[in-house]
Amino acid sequence: MTHDLVIDILRYLLTFVAAMIVITFHEFAHAFTAIKCGDQTPKIMGRYSLNPVVHFDLSGALMMVLVGFGWAKPVPINPLNFKSYRKGLFWTSIAGVLVNLAMAFLTYPLFLLCFLNTVSSQSDILYFVMLFFNIMYSLNIGFFVFNLIPLPPLDGFRIVDSLKKTEGKVFSWIKQNGQYILLGLLAWSFLCGIFVREGIYLFHYFDILGLVLDNVSFCVGWPITMFWDWIFGIL
Repeated sequence: MTHDLVIDILRYLLTFVAAMIVITFHEFAHAFTAIKCGDQTPKIMGRYSLNPVVHFDLSGALMMVLVGFGWAKPVPINPLNFKSYRKGLFWTSIAGVLVNLAMAFLTYPLFLLCFLNTVSSQSDILYFVMLFFNIMYSLNIGFFVFNLIPLPPLDGFRIVDSLKKTEGKVFSWIKQNGQYILLGLLAWSFLCGIFVREGIYLFHYFDILGLVLDNVSFCVGWPITMFWDWIFGIL
């Protein structure tokens, strides 16, 4: 087994572990907030837990490992149980991505600490710890941005649902067909990635979802990286 192959395998393993952590805290935030807003459904359905297994969705986890964004098994809620329907639905919907943003803010300085020490120590173990925190940061930013897309079953659609006053024809159509649009965009993004890796770089510009997520992720992550780079005196 070559050195490069070992590195690739370890990278995928680290990405999988990081994805499980990101997904677990994201879904637990939904469950926790729903319960605080008066709905006990997540607890009844066994989703009020930090056990990654109960939140695991194979296809969503694989997408996170392969392309950097994906999903978990949605936490079941019943908005009719909320003390305030709109407020409960809004805060429950946005809780997961807010936790991801907070985790990105906390993991980037850990990455910087490892990076600065790796340069001086040249430790292989520290290098992989640094890589893990870098992956954690990237996945949290990616999960934050991806889940704000206003298509079902993502959080962005639930947030829009909590803010709307009436359900028009466009919203109803998206509610019924949005998941197919999302799957189509994901499939096309994955296919474009294969072409790019094969050297057909033109497909990078055809990857609509990837371009949007990459640029928005950069804009979201920029204040975090700038802040911590300034704190660590890197700038």
